[in-house]
Amino acid sequence: MIGGAALAAIAMTGAGLAWRQTLRVAELESQLSELRRQEKRSTILRSVSSQLEEVAYEQKAISDEQREEALRQTRLANEMRERSEKERMNAVIAQQSALASEQKAIEAYDLAEQQRQLAELQRVKAELSKRIADTLSYIALGRSLGSLAMLQWDSGNRDEARLLSYAAYHYTQNYHGNIYYPSVYQSLSLCSQSIHNWTDHDGVVMDIDFSTVNPQQLVSISNYGEVSIHEKDSERLKSHSLIKDSRYDFRSSYIRPKSGDIYAVDRNGHIFIYNNGKGGMIIPIKGVTHPFAIENFKDNRHLLIVGEDGLAVMDMDTNTITDERKLNFRPIYVNRYDYSPIIFDNKGKMHIVRSADKIETKKVPVVGQVTAFASSKNQHYEVYGMENGTIFLIDGKNTIHRLTGHRSRISKLKTNGPRLYSSSYDGTVNLWMTNSEKMEPMTLLSVNNWIINFTFDNSKNYLWVCDQRGTLSEALISVKMMADLVNKNLTREFSDEEWNYYIGKNIPKEKMRK
Repeated sequence: MIGGAALAAIAMTGAGLAWRQTLRVAELESQLSELRRQEKRSTILRSVSSQLEEVAYEQKAISDEQREEALRQTRLANEMRERSEKERMNAVIAQQSALASEQKAIEAYDLAEQQRQLAELQRVKAELSKRIADTLSYIALGRSLGSLAMLQWDSGNRDEARLLSYAAYHYTQNYHGNIYYPSVYQSLSLCSQSIHNWTDHDGVVMDIDFSTVNPQQLVSISNYGEVSIHEKDSERLKSHSLIKDSRYDFRSSYIRPKSGDIYAVDRNGHIFIYNNGKGGMIIPIKGVTHPFAIENFKDNRHLLIVGEDGLAVMDMDTNTITDERKLNFRPIYVNRYDYSPIIFDNKGKMHIVRSADKIETKKVPVVGQVTAFASSKNQHYEVYGMENGTIFLIDGKNTIHRLTGHRSRISKLKTNGPRLYSSSYDGTVNLWMTNSEKMEPMTLLSVNNWIINFTFDNSKNYLWVCDQRGTLSEALISVKMMADLVNKNLTREFSDEEWNYYIGKNIPKEKMRK
C-alpha cells in the first residue's frame, strides 16, 4: 500500500515532471517561434530601415540640392535686393536732383516773375509820370491860355479871347485842374460878360436877400429909407418900392419863411413891417438906442432887435414888442450861431441869445474886432472876419487858420459846404476852398466901392452884391454856365497858325465849338 502509494506518488511526480517538461518545451518552442517571428520582423525592419535609410539619403540629397538651390536663390535674391537698393538709391538721387532742378526752375520762374512785375511797375510808374507830366503840362497850358484870353479881350480881339478862354476851361476841366484858378475863372467871367449892374437906390444898400415866397424876387434896403422888391427880366431889373422915406435909416432886414413878410429895422428907432399882400406899417422901438440889426429866434415866431445899448423882442404873429432890456456891453455885430442870434461886442466877447432872459457869454477865440461871422456844422468850422481884413478859420481840431487876401474890413461871410465866401470894403468878393491844404483867395467879383453885403440866388449860380453907391450887381459864378456862354458865342475855330502858336504843334488839334 505504502509502496504503491509511493509508486503512485513517484508516478505522479514523474508525470508532473514530464508535464512540466512538456510545458517547458512548448514554451521554448513558442519562444523560438516568437524569436523567429521577431527575427523575420527584424529582417523586414532592417530591410525597411535600409530602404528608409536609402530614402533618407535620397531625401538628404534632395534636401541638400534644395538647400543649395535655396542658397543660390538667396544669393540671387540678395543680388536682386542689392541691385534694387542701388536702383532705389539712384531713383532717390534722381528724385532729389529733379526736386533740386524743380526748385531752381521755380526760383528762376519767381525771379523772372519778379523781374516782369518790376518791369510792369516801372512801366506803370513811367506811364503815370508821363500822365502826371502831361496833366501838369495841360493844367499849366490852361492857366496860360486864361491869361492870354484876358490880354486879347483888353486888346479888343474878342473872338480870339473867347477861343482862348474856352480852351483854358477845356484843358483845365479835362485834366482835373482847379477851374477856380484866377486866370481860368476870371477869363471866363470876362468873356462871358455875365456881370450886370443896376443903380436903383439913392442911399447905401445895407442888406439884400431873396424872397422866401417868390424865389425870383430880391428884397433890398438902404440907409436912405428905401425898401424895394426887384425881379429880373432878361437883362433888365424891374423894381418896386415898398417905402422910400429919407427920415428912416434902414440897416438890417429879415424875410419871414412861408409868409414872406418883410421886416426892416431903422437906426432911428423904428421897424418897418410889410405884410405880404396887405401893405406896410411902422412900429416904434422905444427901449433900444439906435437899433441896427435883427435876427430870428429858433421858433421862427420871435425876432430879436439889437441896438447900441439894448435889445428888444418882437412877436411876429402879433407884430408887437414883447420885451425890451438894456445890455451891460456894447453890441458891434450880430449874426446867427447854433440856431440862435449871436452878438459880438467891442470887448472881445460873444453872446449867444437863447431868449431875452438867457444869454450865454463866451470869449471870442481870436484877437481883434469881429465884423463878420459864419459857421458850418457839416464841415465843422467857424469863421471870424475882422475889421482889418483878416479872416480866421477854426477847424474841427480847434486849429486856427489865418486867411489873408482882403485889405479892408470884412463885411460878410457865407459858407456852402467846403466853400467859404467873403466880402470886404476893399470892393471884392473872394472864394476860399476850405478843404484845400493851402487856402488861397479866388476873386469872384471886384468893384470900385465898398461891398456892404451879398447873397446868392436859390440855385447858387448867381452872386448878388450891394455896395456903398447903391448899386446892385449880379454875377454869374457857375464856371460851367460861364463856359457854356463863352462857347455859345464862339464864331469860329482856331486856325492852324493860332493852334500852333497858342496850343502847340505837338498837341493834336481839337474843335472847341460844340
